[in-house]
Amino acid sequence: MNIGKLIRLNRLFAHPSGRICSVAIDHFIGYGRELPGGLRHLARTLDQIVQGGPDAVTMHRGIAAQAWHPYAGKVPLILQSSMMRADDLACEVIASVEDAVRLGADAYAIAAFIRGDTEAAHLRLVAEAVHEAARFDMPVICHIYPREFTHGPEVSYTPENIAWAAHCAVEVGADVVKTPYCGDVASFAQIVSDCPVPLVAAGGPKAATLEAALIMMDEVVRSGARGATIGRNIWGFKQVTASLLAFKAVIHDGKSPVEALSIAGLQ
Repeated sequence: MNIGKLIRLNRLFAHPSGRICSVAIDHFIGYGRELPGGLRHLARTLDQIVQGGPDAVTMHRGIAAQAWHPYAGKVPLILQSSMMRADDLACEVIASVEDAVRLGADAYAIAAFIRGDTEAAHLRLVAEAVHEAARFDMPVICHIYPREFTHGPEVSYTPENIAWAAHCAVEVGADVVKTPYCGDVASFAQIVSDCPVPLVAAGGPKAATLEAALIMMDEVVRSGARGATIGRNIWGFKQVTASLLAFKAVIHDGKSPVEALSIAGLQ
């Protein structure tokens, strides 16, 4: 690994725990016409996120260019390049690795959906990003989601499909793989063990309560995963900063969900 890529990855995984607790605000295309309040009031949400001290924030190019100035250099930035949906009604790359370099990002993120007729096209986009990123020593984080089509297409949470998704991301050259959590600690631990690059979990669909989201995250940590990137289960709750502090207590400090809520002043 060249020194430029190593420096950037070390900034992302700088916490002594060796894990990352990052926040994603890159969800716009996935919500169709219903933009959640946490994303609608983005300037306020960003300020609340940064107050919680995330290890990184993932966002699209326009948000980085227009709203990230107060926090530039204070928190690592991950540039999201994808505008994609599981049903393939959107499947576009809208930012380049050069954009990530110019914006000062520490990593370039690209999403991919596998299973189904378009999985090869998704993986080709990831492979092309990896090829472009090599010129700049820019790490590529692949947000990869397996699909099932019984009622779908929908994201699949079966261990077999998630293991396959992680393997596909590694095959095309991703430096970090982000997958859904399969819901079983032992199965996810096997997926993590078999992945030769850092594997982090997606924060998942909006949980009914913050405690429920933290319980899932406690299982992710016990599986040996290298942390998580969380979106709606942080900015989707009213107390954004406190929610992030609770996740950090679980991911970095190994606290139980109940202890994390107490530490964050939410119990």
